[in-house]
Amino acid sequence: IAQPEHPPNAHENQVGGVLEDLFSQFGEVARGQIIMDRDTDRSRGFGFVEMPSDDDARKAIEELNGQEFGGRTLTVNEARPRAERGGR
Repeated sequence: IAQPEHPPNAHENQVGGVLEDLFSQFGEVARGQIIMDRDTDRSRGFGFVEMPSDDDARKAIEELNGQEFGGRTLTVNEARPRAERGGR
């Protein structure tokens, strides 16, 4: 598991817990994390959930994708590798 660039603060733990609660209805959740903007400390509008069972993860994707949650329509899919960024 990759470690976050900075340790999560209480707010990040709280919002990550919301993801864990939402996805746990489909199986065990190892970790939930909403990605925060480090300058504004606001959500960047996406997050990650790790589930040990591929079957449970597929079920969560099928059931949650396109659903309303917190006033927003969820897009739930399997994470793709991060694209390489240009050097500085």
